[in-house]
This record gives sequence, structure tokens and C-alpha cells, in this order.
Amino acid sequence: MSSYQDLLAQREQLDKQIKEAIAHEKADGIAKAKLIIDQYKLTAADLFSRKSGSRNPGGKVAPKYRNPNTGDTWTGRGKAPKWIEGRDRSSFLI
Repeated sequence: MSSYQDLLAQREQLDKQIKEAIAHEKADGIAKAKLIIDQYKLTAADLFSRKSGSRNPGGKVAPKYRNPNTGDTWTGRGKAPKWIEGRDRSSFLI
């Protein structure tokens, strides 16, 4: 059975080997990526573009309903305000 000190020494050596392996594989991966980038003349925009999804960056939504008495508006999202609750919403459309 190995002693505690022996196990710590083995762990230290394994940690060192792991770091070396990661550095080697990372350098290899970077070299391959650079080769492909040069080969196809890729730019950062080609690699890191955000084309997926159509998100509204402002987060604001135009109001869809208006209270004719007070001028209050509601987007139609979330809990309905008291002035439109239980009523036909088509009469409040903007």
C-alpha cells in the first residue's frame, strides 16, 4: 500500500503531465485552426457572427392596446391591466 506522501508525489507528477499534454494539444489545435483560416481566408466575422435568432436588442415592445379614457397603454404581454380585464380587447386595439 502506498503512503500518503507517495500518493501526493504521484499526483503532483500527474498534474504536471496533464498540464504539458493540454499545452501540447492546445498548440496543435491552434496550428490546425490557423492553417484552415489561412487556407479559406476566413475573418473574425466569419467565425464569430451572430446570425441565429432575431432578438430585439432594445427589449421594448410597441403598445398594442390603449385605454381611451386615460390614455394608458398595454403591450399585450404579461398580466392584463384592470381597465382591459374581462373585456373584449378588440375595442382597445391601437
